[in-house]
Amino acid sequence: MQGLKFTLIAAAVLGCTGWARAALKAASLFTDHAVLQRGLPVPVWGEADPGAAVTVEFAGQEKTAEADESGRWTVTLEPLAAAFEPGTMRISSSIGNEQLQFNDLVVGEVWICSGQSNMQMGYGSIPELTALVPQAQRIRCFNVPRTVAFDEQAYCGGAWTAAVPESAAAFAFAYFLEKAADVPVGIVQTSWGSSSIEAWMPRDMAETVPHFKTMMDEFDADTAAREKIQAILDGPKPWSSKEDVFLRRQSNILYNAMLHPLAPYACRGLVWYQGERNTQSMFGMVEEPWFSRNSGILKYGPTLRAWIRRCRQLWGRDDFEFLIVMLPGYHGKPLPTGPQLGAEHPAVHSWAWMREAQLSALALPHVAVANTVDLGDVKNIHPKDKLPVGQRLALLAQRDTLGMQVEALGPVLKTAKADGGKLVVSFEHAAGLKTTDGAAPLAFWVADDAGEWAPADAVIEGETVVLISGGIKAPKYVRYAFAGKPSVNLVNGAGLPAYPFRTDSFEP
Repeated sequence: MQGLKFTLIAAAVLGCTGWARAALKAASLFTDHAVLQRGLPVPVWGEADPGAAVTVEFAGQEKTAEADESGRWTVTLEPLAAAFEPGTMRISSSIGNEQLQFNDLVVGEVWICSGQSNMQMGYGSIPELTALVPQAQRIRCFNVPRTVAFDEQAYCGGAWTAAVPESAAAFAFAYFLEKAADVPVGIVQTSWGSSSIEAWMPRDMAETVPHFKTMMDEFDADTAAREKIQAILDGPKPWSSKEDVFLRRQSNILYNAMLHPLAPYACRGLVWYQGERNTQSMFGMVEEPWFSRNSGILKYGPTLRAWIRRCRQLWGRDDFEFLIVMLPGYHGKPLPTGPQLGAEHPAVHSWAWMREAQLSALALPHVAVANTVDLGDVKNIHPKDKLPVGQRLALLAQRDTLGMQVEALGPVLKTAKADGGKLVVSFEHAAGLKTTDGAAPLAFWVADDAGEWAPADAVIEGETVVLISGGIKAPKYVRYAFAGKPSVNLVNGAGLPAYPFRTDSFEP
Protein backbone atom coordinates (compact mmCIF):
# COMPACT_ATOMS: atom_id res chain seq x y z
CA MET A 1 0.00 0.00 0.00
CA GLN A 2 2.82 2.42 0.81
CA GLY A 3 4.34 1.76 -2.61
CA LEU A 4 1.02 2.31 -4.37
CA LYS A 5 0.50 5.57 -2.47
CA PHE A 6 3.95 6.78 -3.48
CA THR A 7 3.31 5.80 -7.11
CA LEU A 8 0.03 7.77 -7.20
CA ILE A 9 1.65 10.83 -5.67
CA ALA A 10 4.56 10.64 -8.08
CA ALA A 11 2.18 10.26 -11.01
CA ALA A 12 0.29 13.34 -9.89
CA VAL A 13 3.42 15.40 -9.47
CA LEU A 14 4.97 14.27 -12.74
CA GLY A 15 1.75 14.59 -14.73
CA CYS A 16 1.55 10.95 -15.90
CA THR A 17 -0.79 9.97 -18.73
CA GLY A 18 -4.46 9.86 -17.72
CA TRP A 19 -4.13 12.38 -14.88
CA ALA A 20 -5.30 15.93 -15.53
CA ARG A 21 -3.72 18.63 -13.44
CA ALA A 22 -5.73 21.68 -12.43
CA ALA A 23 -4.24 24.93 -13.63
CA LEU A 24 -3.38 27.47 -10.98
CA LYS A 25 -6.08 30.12 -11.07
CA ALA A 26 -6.97 33.23 -9.08
CA ALA A 27 -10.41 34.76 -8.60
CA SER A 28 -11.61 37.09 -11.36
CA LEU A 29 -10.90 40.38 -9.59
CA PHE A 30 -7.19 39.63 -9.35
CA THR A 31 -5.78 41.09 -12.55
CA ASP A 32 -3.21 43.67 -13.56
CA HIS A 33 -4.11 47.21 -12.39
CA ALA A 34 -6.26 45.98 -9.48
CA VAL A 35 -7.02 48.14 -6.46
CA LEU A 36 -6.77 46.31 -3.13
CA GLN A 37 -8.64 47.50 -0.06
CA ARG A 38 -6.56 49.19 2.60
CA GLY A 39 -7.00 48.64 6.33
CA LEU A 40 -8.88 45.33 6.11
CA PRO A 41 -7.82 41.69 5.78
CA VAL A 42 -7.48 40.88 2.06
CA PRO A 43 -8.64 37.41 1.00
CA VAL A 44 -6.96 36.03 -2.12
CA TRP A 45 -8.46 32.84 -3.49
CA GLY A 46 -8.70 30.58 -6.49
CA GLU A 47 -8.05 27.01 -7.67
CA ALA A 48 -5.05 24.71 -7.88
CA ASP A 49 -4.25 21.01 -7.71
CA PRO A 50 -5.81 19.43 -4.62
CA GLY A 51 -3.20 19.32 -1.90
CA ALA A 52 -0.97 21.92 -3.55
CA ALA A 53 0.65 24.51 -1.32
CA VAL A 54 -0.27 27.90 -2.82
CA THR A 55 1.82 30.91 -1.84
CA VAL A 56 0.79 34.54 -2.31
CA GLU A 57 3.40 37.30 -2.12
CA PHE A 58 2.55 40.98 -2.00
CA ALA A 59 3.85 44.11 -0.27
CA GLY A 60 6.40 42.20 1.82
CA GLN A 61 3.92 39.55 2.93
CA GLU A 62 4.12 35.87 2.05
CA LYS A 63 1.14 33.66 2.90
CA THR A 64 0.65 29.97 2.09
CA ALA A 65 -2.43 27.74 2.14
CA GLU A 66 -3.15 24.24 0.95
CA ALA A 67 -5.73 23.65 -1.78
CA ASP A 68 -8.55 21.47 -0.47
CA GLU A 69 -9.82 18.28 -2.07
CA SER A 70 -11.88 20.28 -4.56
CA GLY A 71 -8.85 22.40 -5.45
CA ARG A 72 -10.01 25.59 -3.80
CA TRP A 73 -7.49 27.65 -1.85
CA THR A 74 -7.68 30.88 0.12
CA VAL A 75 -5.03 32.95 1.81
CA THR A 76 -5.64 36.17 3.70
CA LEU A 77 -3.19 39.02 3.61
CA GLU A 78 -2.85 41.20 6.67
CA PRO A 79 -4.36 44.70 6.36
CA LEU A 80 -2.45 46.85 3.89
CA ALA A 81 -1.53 50.51 4.02
CA ALA A 82 -2.69 52.76 1.21
CA ALA A 83 -0.17 52.92 -1.62
CA PHE A 84 0.01 54.91 -4.84
CA GLU A 85 3.26 53.16 -5.71
CA PRO A 86 2.26 50.10 -7.76
CA GLY A 87 3.19 46.66 -6.54
CA THR A 88 3.28 43.14 -7.94
CA MET A 89 1.38 40.14 -6.61
CA ARG A 90 2.91 36.71 -7.21
CA ILE A 91 1.03 33.46 -6.70
CA SER A 92 2.77 30.10 -6.97
CA SER A 93 1.83 26.45 -6.57
CA SER A 94 4.03 23.71 -5.16
CA ILE A 95 2.78 21.33 -7.86
CA GLY A 96 3.97 21.95 -11.39
CA ASN A 97 5.95 25.05 -10.48
CA GLU A 98 3.08 27.18 -11.75
CA GLN A 99 3.12 30.91 -11.15
CA LEU A 100 0.77 33.85 -11.67
CA GLN A 101 1.88 37.46 -11.61
CA PHE A 102 -0.31 40.55 -11.45
CA ASN A 103 1.33 43.91 -12.02
CA ASP A 104 0.53 47.54 -11.26
CA LEU A 105 -1.55 46.88 -8.12
CA VAL A 106 -2.31 49.80 -5.81
CA VAL A 107 -3.99 49.97 -2.41
CA GLY A 108 -6.81 52.30 -1.44
CA GLU A 109 -10.58 52.39 -1.10
CA VAL A 110 -12.65 49.83 -3.02
CA TRP A 111 -16.42 49.95 -3.50
CA ILE A 112 -18.90 47.86 -5.46
CA CYS A 113 -21.46 49.96 -7.37
CA SER A 114 -24.59 48.06 -8.32
CA GLY A 115 -28.21 48.54 -9.29
CA GLN A 116 -30.24 49.22 -12.38
CA SER A 117 -30.24 51.82 -15.16
CA ASN A 118 -29.48 54.93 -13.12
CA MET A 119 -26.34 53.21 -11.85
CA GLN A 120 -25.51 51.93 -15.33
CA MET A 121 -26.13 55.31 -16.99
CA GLY A 122 -22.91 56.72 -18.45
CA TYR A 123 -21.37 60.13 -17.80
CA GLY A 124 -20.77 61.00 -21.46
CA SER A 125 -23.87 63.19 -21.80
CA ILE A 126 -23.21 65.10 -18.56
CA PRO A 127 -20.76 67.96 -19.26
CA GLU A 128 -19.96 68.70 -15.60
CA LEU A 129 -18.78 65.11 -15.18
CA THR A 130 -16.91 64.74 -18.45
CA ALA A 131 -14.95 67.85 -17.47
CA LEU A 132 -13.69 66.03 -14.36
CA VAL A 133 -12.24 63.00 -16.18
CA PRO A 134 -8.81 64.55 -16.87
CA GLN A 135 -8.45 65.25 -13.15
CA ALA A 136 -9.30 61.68 -12.16
CA GLN A 137 -5.97 59.91 -12.56
CA ARG A 138 -6.15 57.79 -9.41
CA ILE A 139 -9.44 56.00 -10.04
CA ARG A 140 -9.65 52.51 -11.48
CA CYS A 141 -12.56 50.31 -12.47
CA PHE A 142 -13.47 46.65 -12.87
CA ASN A 143 -16.54 46.39 -15.11
CA VAL A 144 -18.45 43.13 -14.65
CA PRO A 145 -19.87 41.98 -18.00
CA ARG A 146 -23.67 41.91 -18.10
CA THR A 147 -24.83 38.34 -18.32
CA VAL A 148 -26.82 35.72 -16.42
CA ALA A 149 -26.41 32.17 -15.14
CA PHE A 150 -28.74 29.55 -13.75
CA ASP A 151 -26.25 28.57 -11.04
CA GLU A 152 -23.91 30.57 -8.82
CA GLN A 153 -20.69 31.24 -10.69
CA ALA A 154 -17.21 31.19 -9.19
CA TYR A 155 -15.80 33.47 -11.90
CA CYS A 156 -16.88 36.34 -14.11
CA GLY A 157 -15.35 38.12 -17.05
CA GLY A 158 -13.77 41.54 -16.90
CA ALA A 159 -10.46 43.06 -15.85
CA TRP A 160 -9.25 46.08 -13.93
CA THR A 161 -8.45 49.12 -16.03
CA ALA A 162 -6.65 52.30 -15.05
CA ALA A 163 -9.67 54.34 -16.08
CA VAL A 164 -12.74 55.84 -14.44
CA PRO A 165 -16.00 53.86 -14.40
CA GLU A 166 -18.41 54.55 -17.24
CA SER A 167 -21.25 54.98 -14.77
CA ALA A 168 -22.03 58.64 -14.02
CA ALA A 169 -23.10 57.97 -10.43
CA ALA A 170 -20.15 55.66 -9.73
CA PHE A 171 -17.66 58.05 -11.30
CA ALA A 172 -19.00 61.05 -9.38
CA PHE A 173 -18.84 59.09 -6.13
CA ALA A 174 -15.30 57.87 -6.84
CA TYR A 175 -14.12 61.34 -7.86
CA PHE A 176 -15.21 63.08 -4.66
CA LEU A 177 -14.16 60.16 -2.48
CA GLU A 178 -10.66 60.15 -3.95
CA LYS A 179 -10.31 63.89 -3.44
CA ALA A 180 -11.33 63.52 0.21
CA ALA A 181 -9.37 60.35 1.04
CA ASP A 182 -6.24 61.10 -1.02
CA VAL A 183 -5.79 57.42 -1.82
CA PRO A 184 -6.45 55.34 -4.94
CA VAL A 185 -10.11 54.44 -5.43
CA GLY A 186 -11.31 51.26 -7.12
CA ILE A 187 -14.87 50.78 -8.37
CA VAL A 188 -16.28 47.36 -9.17
CA GLN A 189 -19.15 48.17 -11.51
CA THR A 190 -21.93 45.57 -11.70
CA SER A 191 -25.28 46.94 -12.82
CA TRP A 192 -27.96 46.34 -15.41
CA GLY A 193 -30.89 48.53 -16.40
CA SER A 194 -34.47 47.68 -15.38
CA SER A 195 -33.39 44.92 -13.01
CA SER A 196 -35.41 44.40 -9.84
CA ILE A 197 -33.83 43.78 -6.45
CA GLU A 198 -34.93 40.16 -6.87
CA ALA A 199 -32.60 39.85 -9.87
CA TRP A 200 -29.69 40.39 -7.46
CA MET A 201 -30.89 37.99 -4.77
CA PRO A 202 -29.44 34.48 -4.20
CA ARG A 203 -31.80 31.57 -4.52
CA ASP A 204 -31.52 30.65 -0.84
CA MET A 205 -33.32 33.87 0.10
CA ALA A 206 -36.50 32.09 -0.98
CA GLU A 207 -36.31 30.43 2.43
CA THR A 208 -36.84 33.76 4.21
CA VAL A 209 -38.64 36.03 1.72
CA PRO A 210 -42.08 34.59 0.87
CA HIS A 211 -42.77 36.49 -2.35
CA PHE A 212 -39.30 35.59 -3.63
CA LYS A 213 -40.07 31.91 -3.03
CA THR A 214 -43.14 32.31 -5.20
CA MET A 215 -41.06 33.96 -7.89
CA MET A 216 -38.44 31.22 -7.85
CA ASP A 217 -41.06 28.47 -7.87
CA GLU A 218 -42.65 30.11 -10.91
CA PHE A 219 -39.27 30.54 -12.57
CA ASP A 220 -38.40 26.87 -12.04
CA ALA A 221 -41.76 25.78 -13.47
CA ASP A 222 -41.48 28.02 -16.54
CA THR A 223 -39.73 25.65 -18.91
CA ALA A 224 -40.26 27.89 -21.92
CA ALA A 225 -38.60 30.87 -20.23
CA ARG A 226 -35.64 28.81 -19.08
CA GLU A 227 -35.17 27.37 -22.55
CA LYS A 228 -35.34 30.87 -24.05
CA ILE A 229 -32.69 32.11 -21.61
CA GLN A 230 -30.40 29.23 -22.52
CA ALA A 231 -30.96 29.80 -26.24
CA ILE A 232 -30.00 33.46 -25.84
CA LEU A 233 -26.85 32.53 -23.92
CA ASP A 234 -25.92 29.95 -26.57
CA GLY A 235 -26.81 32.24 -29.47
CA PRO A 236 -24.98 35.00 -31.31
CA LYS A 237 -23.79 38.17 -29.63
CA PRO A 238 -24.42 40.99 -29.23
CA TRP A 239 -27.93 40.19 -28.09
CA SER A 240 -30.89 41.99 -29.56
CA SER A 241 -32.58 44.64 -27.48
CA LYS A 242 -35.49 42.30 -26.76
CA GLU A 243 -33.13 39.53 -25.66
CA ASP A 244 -31.20 41.91 -23.42
CA VAL A 245 -34.38 43.14 -21.74
CA PHE A 246 -35.68 39.61 -21.28
CA LEU A 247 -32.51 38.51 -19.49
CA ARG A 248 -32.13 41.46 -17.14
CA ARG A 249 -35.71 41.37 -15.92
CA GLN A 250 -35.46 37.83 -14.57
CA SER A 251 -35.06 36.98 -10.90
CA ASN A 252 -31.87 35.57 -9.28
CA ILE A 253 -29.84 34.91 -12.40
CA LEU A 254 -28.07 38.29 -12.40
CA TYR A 255 -26.89 37.60 -8.87
CA ASN A 256 -25.48 34.24 -9.95
CA ALA A 257 -23.35 35.70 -12.74
CA MET A 258 -22.64 39.28 -11.66
CA LEU A 259 -22.50 39.47 -7.85
CA HIS A 260 -21.68 36.05 -6.43
CA PRO A 261 -18.26 35.82 -8.18
CA LEU A 262 -17.15 39.03 -6.47
CA ALA A 263 -17.27 37.74 -2.91
CA PRO A 264 -15.30 37.89 -0.69
CA TYR A 265 -13.09 40.45 -2.49
CA ALA A 266 -11.97 42.94 0.12
CA CYS A 267 -13.86 46.21 -0.27
CA ARG A 268 -15.38 48.84 1.94
CA GLY A 269 -18.93 48.11 0.87
CA LEU A 270 -21.59 48.48 -1.79
CA VAL A 271 -23.35 51.50 -3.31
CA TRP A 272 -26.90 50.53 -4.29
CA TYR A 273 -28.88 52.63 -6.80
CA GLN A 274 -31.97 50.58 -7.56
CA GLY A 275 -35.69 50.58 -6.91
CA GLU A 276 -37.37 51.96 -10.01
CA ARG A 277 -38.35 48.50 -11.24
CA ASN A 278 -39.99 47.74 -7.90
CA THR A 279 -42.18 50.88 -8.05
CA GLN A 280 -44.51 49.38 -10.63
CA SER A 281 -46.99 48.53 -7.88
CA MET A 282 -47.61 49.24 -4.22
CA PHE A 283 -48.45 45.74 -3.12
CA GLY A 284 -46.27 43.64 -5.40
CA MET A 285 -46.56 40.44 -7.41
CA VAL A 286 -48.65 41.95 -10.21
CA GLU A 287 -49.80 39.39 -12.77
CA GLU A 288 -49.10 41.46 -15.88
CA PRO A 289 -46.62 42.29 -17.24
CA TRP A 290 -44.59 39.30 -16.11
CA PHE A 291 -41.64 41.43 -15.00
CA SER A 292 -43.84 43.13 -12.41
CA ARG A 293 -43.67 39.99 -10.34
CA ASN A 294 -41.55 41.59 -7.63
CA SER A 295 -41.82 43.04 -4.16
CA GLY A 296 -43.62 46.19 -5.15
CA ILE A 297 -43.13 49.23 -2.96
CA LEU A 298 -44.49 48.11 0.39
CA LYS A 299 -42.51 44.85 0.53
CA TYR A 300 -39.33 46.50 -0.71
CA GLY A 301 -38.15 47.68 2.72
CA PRO A 302 -38.05 44.26 4.39
CA THR A 303 -36.70 42.73 1.18
CA LEU A 304 -33.88 45.27 1.03
CA ARG A 305 -32.97 44.68 4.66
CA ALA A 306 -32.95 40.91 4.15
CA TRP A 307 -30.75 41.29 1.08
CA ILE A 308 -28.29 43.52 2.95
CA ARG A 309 -28.00 40.93 5.73
CA ARG A 310 -27.50 38.16 3.15
CA CYS A 311 -24.77 40.11 1.33
CA ARG A 312 -22.97 40.56 4.64
CA GLN A 313 -23.08 36.81 5.15
CA LEU A 314 -21.64 36.35 1.66
CA TRP A 315 -18.72 38.64 2.46
CA GLY A 316 -18.42 37.35 6.03
CA ARG A 317 -18.45 40.86 7.45
CA ASP A 318 -21.05 42.49 9.66
CA ASP A 319 -19.45 45.87 8.97
CA PHE A 320 -19.81 45.62 5.18
CA GLU A 321 -21.08 49.12 4.38
CA PHE A 322 -24.15 49.94 2.30
CA LEU A 323 -24.73 53.34 0.75
CA ILE A 324 -28.20 53.54 -0.76
CA VAL A 325 -29.22 56.17 -3.29
CA MET A 326 -32.74 57.37 -2.56
CA LEU A 327 -34.88 57.51 -5.67
CA PRO A 328 -34.90 61.13 -6.90
CA GLY A 329 -37.91 63.14 -7.94
CA TYR A 330 -40.10 61.74 -10.72
CA HIS A 331 -43.84 62.01 -11.20
CA GLY A 332 -44.69 59.31 -13.69
CA LYS A 333 -48.27 58.12 -13.42
CA PRO A 334 -49.82 57.84 -9.96
CA LEU A 335 -50.45 54.16 -9.25
CA PRO A 336 -54.11 53.21 -9.72
CA THR A 337 -54.30 51.57 -6.29
CA GLY A 338 -54.38 54.93 -4.51
CA PRO A 339 -56.32 58.18 -4.63
CA GLN A 340 -55.98 60.36 -7.71
CA LEU A 341 -55.56 63.73 -5.99
CA GLY A 342 -52.76 65.40 -7.94
CA ALA A 343 -49.03 64.92 -8.18
CA GLU A 344 -48.15 66.86 -5.00
CA HIS A 345 -50.73 65.23 -2.72
CA PRO A 346 -49.06 63.06 -0.04
CA ALA A 347 -51.72 60.32 -0.11
CA VAL A 348 -51.12 59.46 -3.75
CA HIS A 349 -49.35 56.14 -4.38
CA SER A 350 -46.10 57.59 -5.69
CA TRP A 351 -42.34 57.14 -5.35
CA ALA A 352 -42.61 58.77 -1.91
CA TRP A 353 -43.52 55.39 -0.48
CA MET A 354 -40.45 53.80 -2.08
CA ARG A 355 -38.24 56.42 -0.46
CA GLU A 356 -39.78 55.52 2.88
CA ALA A 357 -39.00 51.84 2.14
CA GLN A 358 -35.39 52.71 1.29
CA LEU A 359 -35.00 54.76 4.47
CA SER A 360 -36.19 51.77 6.51
CA ALA A 361 -32.79 50.18 5.80
CA LEU A 362 -31.36 52.64 8.34
CA ALA A 363 -32.64 50.26 11.02
CA LEU A 364 -29.51 48.21 10.21
CA PRO A 365 -26.01 49.29 11.24
CA HIS A 366 -23.48 50.48 8.68
CA VAL A 367 -26.19 51.71 6.30
CA ALA A 368 -26.62 55.25 5.00
CA VAL A 369 -29.05 56.75 2.50
CA ALA A 370 -28.11 59.60 0.18
CA ASN A 371 -31.03 62.01 0.00
CA THR A 372 -31.92 62.99 -3.58
CA VAL A 373 -35.51 64.19 -3.08
CA ASP A 374 -34.53 67.61 -4.44
CA LEU A 375 -32.99 66.11 -7.59
CA GLY A 376 -34.46 64.26 -10.55
CA ASP A 377 -36.66 65.14 -13.47
CA VAL A 378 -40.45 65.40 -13.57
CA LYS A 379 -40.71 63.38 -16.79
CA ASN A 380 -37.36 61.61 -17.23
CA ILE A 381 -36.71 58.49 -15.15
CA HIS A 382 -33.01 58.85 -16.02
CA PRO A 383 -32.09 62.32 -14.71
CA LYS A 384 -28.68 63.79 -15.51
CA ASP A 385 -27.99 65.40 -12.13
CA LYS A 386 -25.66 62.62 -11.06
CA LEU A 387 -22.85 64.87 -9.83
CA PRO A 388 -24.63 65.84 -6.60
CA VAL A 389 -25.57 62.18 -6.12
CA GLY A 390 -21.87 61.32 -6.11
CA GLN A 391 -21.04 64.25 -3.83
CA ARG A 392 -23.57 63.14 -1.23
CA LEU A 393 -22.50 59.51 -1.40
CA ALA A 394 -18.90 60.58 -0.90
CA LEU A 395 -19.84 62.68 2.13
CA LEU A 396 -21.51 59.65 3.70
CA ALA A 397 -18.44 57.53 2.99
CA GLN A 398 -16.18 60.22 4.48
CA ARG A 399 -18.22 60.26 7.66
CA ASP A 400 -18.83 56.53 8.02
CA THR A 401 -15.66 54.93 6.65
CA LEU A 402 -12.95 57.58 6.70
CA GLY A 403 -13.77 58.97 10.14
CA MET A 404 -13.89 62.52 8.85
CA GLN A 405 -15.81 65.22 10.69
CA VAL A 406 -18.14 66.37 7.93
CA GLU A 407 -21.83 67.15 7.77
CA ALA A 408 -23.12 64.36 5.57
CA LEU A 409 -26.87 64.63 6.22
CA GLY A 410 -29.52 67.19 5.57
CA PRO A 411 -32.12 67.95 8.25
CA VAL A 412 -33.64 64.77 9.69
CA LEU A 413 -36.94 64.70 11.60
CA LYS A 414 -36.47 64.71 15.37
CA THR A 415 -39.95 65.45 16.77
CA ALA A 416 -43.28 66.85 15.63
CA LYS A 417 -45.34 68.26 18.49
CA ALA A 418 -48.84 69.71 18.40
CA ASP A 419 -49.10 73.14 19.97
CA GLY A 420 -52.70 74.33 19.84
CA GLY A 421 -53.51 75.00 16.24
CA LYS A 422 -49.99 74.48 14.99
CA LEU A 423 -47.34 71.78 14.70
CA VAL A 424 -43.72 72.38 15.65
CA VAL A 425 -41.28 70.17 13.75
CA SER A 426 -37.72 69.94 15.08
CA PHE A 427 -34.76 68.48 13.23
CA GLU A 428 -31.37 66.98 13.77
CA HIS A 429 -28.54 68.08 11.44
CA ALA A 430 -30.34 71.41 11.23
CA ALA A 431 -27.58 73.95 11.95
CA GLY A 432 -28.15 76.91 9.68
CA LEU A 433 -31.65 75.75 8.71
CA LYS A 434 -32.85 77.80 5.74
CA THR A 435 -34.45 77.63 2.33
CA THR A 436 -32.53 77.69 -0.92
CA ASP A 437 -34.53 80.63 -2.26
CA GLY A 438 -35.22 82.59 0.92
CA ALA A 439 -38.93 81.84 0.65
CA ALA A 440 -41.08 79.89 3.10
CA PRO A 441 -40.42 76.13 3.31
CA LEU A 442 -42.44 74.07 0.85
CA ALA A 443 -43.89 70.54 0.70
CA PHE A 444 -45.36 70.32 4.23
CA TRP A 445 -48.82 68.78 4.60
CA VAL A 446 -50.74 68.21 7.83
CA ALA A 447 -53.68 66.06 8.91
CA ASP A 448 -55.83 65.38 11.95
CA ASP A 449 -57.13 62.05 13.20
CA ALA A 450 -59.50 61.82 10.26
CA GLY A 451 -56.56 61.48 7.90
CA GLU A 452 -57.60 64.35 5.66
CA TRP A 453 -54.49 66.10 4.33
CA ALA A 454 -54.09 69.78 3.63
CA PRO A 455 -51.06 71.88 2.68
CA ALA A 456 -49.45 73.79 5.54
CA ASP A 457 -47.87 77.20 5.75
CA ALA A 458 -44.37 76.86 7.20
CA VAL A 459 -42.07 79.25 9.04
CA ILE A 460 -38.49 78.55 10.14
CA GLU A 461 -37.77 79.30 13.80
CA GLY A 462 -34.20 78.40 14.69
CA GLU A 463 -33.81 74.68 14.03
CA THR A 464 -37.57 74.08 13.87
CA VAL A 465 -40.31 74.59 11.33
CA VAL A 466 -43.70 75.79 12.61
CA LEU A 467 -46.72 74.64 10.62
CA ILE A 468 -50.26 75.99 10.44
CA SER A 469 -53.05 75.19 8.02
CA GLY A 470 -56.31 76.92 7.30
CA GLY A 471 -57.82 73.57 6.33
CA ILE A 472 -56.86 71.67 9.49
CA LYS A 473 -57.77 73.34 12.76
CA ALA A 474 -55.96 70.90 15.05
CA PRO A 475 -53.08 69.38 13.04
CA LYS A 476 -51.65 66.22 14.54
CA TYR A 477 -49.62 64.58 11.76
CA VAL A 478 -47.24 65.88 9.13
CA ARG A 479 -45.88 64.59 5.85
CA TYR A 480 -42.93 66.33 4.26
CA ALA A 481 -41.79 66.01 0.64
CA PHE A 482 -44.12 63.04 0.33
CA ALA A 483 -44.76 63.08 -3.41
CA GLY A 484 -43.24 61.66 -6.55
CA LYS A 485 -41.50 64.94 -7.46
CA PRO A 486 -42.06 67.31 -4.55
CA SER A 487 -41.17 70.98 -4.77
CA VAL A 488 -38.66 71.37 -1.93
CA ASN A 489 -36.36 74.13 -0.72
CA LEU A 490 -35.49 73.27 2.91
CA VAL A 491 -31.76 72.71 3.58
CA ASN A 492 -29.25 73.08 6.39
CA GLY A 493 -26.20 75.30 6.49
CA ALA A 494 -24.23 72.73 4.49
CA GLY A 495 -26.76 73.04 1.68
CA LEU A 496 -28.00 69.46 2.11
CA PRO A 497 -31.74 68.89 1.65
CA ALA A 498 -34.12 67.81 4.40
CA TYR A 499 -35.04 64.13 4.34
CA PRO A 500 -38.65 63.27 3.48
CA PHE A 501 -40.75 61.84 6.30
CA ARG A 502 -44.22 61.22 7.69
CA THR A 503 -45.29 61.02 11.31
CA ASP A 504 -48.59 59.20 10.82
CA SER A 505 -49.22 55.48 10.59
CA PHE A 506 -52.17 55.58 8.17
CA GLU A 507 -52.26 52.63 5.82
CA PRO A 508 -51.54 53.50 2.19
